[in-house]
Amino acid sequence: MDNNFKQLEDNALEPLQHFKVIEQAIQYIEANVQNQPELTEIASAVGMSEYHFQRLFTRWAGISPKRFMQFLTKEHAKELLSHSENLLDTTHQIGLSSLGRLHDLFVNTEAVTPGEFKSRGEGLHIHYGIHVTPFGKCLIATTDRGICHLGFLDRGEGKAIDDLVEHWKHATMTEDYKTTAPLVNRIFLGAKMDSPLKLHLRGTNFQIKVWEALLSIPSGALTTYEHIAAAIGNPRAVRAVGSAVGNNPIAYLIPCHRVIRKSGEFGNYLYGSARKKAILARELAMPE
Repeated sequence: MDNNFKQLEDNALEPLQHFKVIEQAIQYIEANVQNQPELTEIASAVGMSEYHFQRLFTRWAGISPKRFMQFLTKEHAKELLSHSENLLDTTHQIGLSSLGRLHDLFVNTEAVTPGEFKSRGEGLHIHYGIHVTPFGKCLIATTDRGICHLGFLDRGEGKAIDDLVEHWKHATMTEDYKTTAPLVNRIFLGAKMDSPLKLHLRGTNFQIKVWEALLSIPSGALTTYEHIAAAIGNPRAVRAVGSAVGNNPIAYLIPCHRVIRKSGEFGNYLYGSARKKAILARELAMPE
């Protein structure tokens, strides 16, 4: 009986011991991220073999130690670039060997180049307008590359415009109903246009994969967060999929309203559950 109790006690302690290893590893990576430590070095610092540490870290953190270090490196680089560091200085300060590696890091994790991240829209000309739709007022914005924002106005027009400016800090903003009205008429009223609609998306690679998966959901159809996660080849990332859906910058066109919980509940929607149900009802009535 005593042996059985001891075994139960040991089993209960194991997750806590594992977490302490993970915590120690994360602290080591954070303290040494500028030196870009190898997996062997990190494993040695926590007293484990490379093989067992890789498995333990991936199981607990959900990503590999390498991917975690990429995240820390990228976040450090974003902070430096936000404070007007030039690209080469940033490369050296975060411990990367070349500007090319900084470029690859941003393209692979943020879906933008370091220069594009630093510019925050510099050189872009954004035309925006506020319009009435069947689902309430919306703010729409577009660049020469396509629609970059579409959102419904629940917190006031001024707040919506301020958020748009914050997201594209250095872009030139022009209120231009002549440009945006035809887009709104086509999106919500089915008006004809000479060329197809284009989207100008900016997000991480993961977010863009989720948004692309949303675009494949037919009008009048529904799916779940679990199905989206499976569709992008990452079935365990249901929570991350939910976050990406919630950060969709182009509502209605990228149909995040078509995602529901696997229980059948409608779930949350950035612009309110009533609006989500209204959009879905209209699509079900007119799926074409």
